[in-house]
Amino acid sequence: MMRALYISKTGMDASQFQLDVVTNNLANVNTVGFKRSRGVFEDLFYQTLRQPGAQLANGNTTPTGLQIGTGAAAVASKRIHAQGNLTQTGQPLDMAISGEGFFRILLPDGTTSYTRNGEFTRNSNGDIVNPDGYPLNPNINIPGTATQITVSTAGVVQYFLPNNPAAQTAGTLQLTTFINPQGLESIGNNLYLQSAASGDPQDGDAQTDSRGAIRNGFVEASNVNVTEELVNMITAQRAFEMNSRGVSTADQMLQKLSQL
Repeated sequence: MMRALYISKTGMDASQFQLDVVTNNLANVNTVGFKRSRGVFEDLFYQTLRQPGAQLANGNTTPTGLQIGTGAAAVASKRIHAQGNLTQTGQPLDMAISGEGFFRILLPDGTTSYTRNGEFTRNSNGDIVNPDGYPLNPNINIPGTATQITVSTAGVVQYFLPNNPAAQTAGTLQLTTFINPQGLESIGNNLYLQSAASGDPQDGDAQTDSRGAIRNGFVEASNVNVTEELVNMITAQRAFEMNSRGVSTADQMLQKLSQL
């Protein structure tokens, strides 16, 4: 009976973790560049009461054995880096990546972070920065008098100056890909950091190797599917209820034993 109580407890913990993942996805349904997560679970240690293939007294071997599981546990929250829908904004410095890759953002401590959020603006110095004021890496500066700012699909940033018909080039946006983007470390603010699991960053221009194209005047919406997440929420709730019923049933059986 005590085993059943513990197993049900681990099931309730796993269901609670799944609900946490789902609610975080739903909370970020309107977050630009957000990638949904999926809970990953595994079964726990098995108590082996009879080893499969063990020798019996009559000389035969057991065909299956007798093993009892001890429950389930959450082991990971896996990012799903599927493409989100591109939404047109018409803003000259809004950018979306169509395909693979991340924008490179320089943090105040000198660390390079990565993002899919292309909501960029210019700060008071003319540097292109993200919503938190962090500049691109490498930095791209556009003078305050610049007009008709454009970004090509290859990431070339150009603008025009008054009384000058020639286009000026401010720089080229670089994108970064990883062997395992699901191994990136999420630090909030739509930013990721490289980790030992993600592999080394592969920097380069857009539309080279496996990197995607940059769409100027668009942003990438969250890839959260509200209907799917609501179904996952109901599933997690029902699993929690069934495991709690297991706790209640085991408790009732223990109560019967104590009354004998």
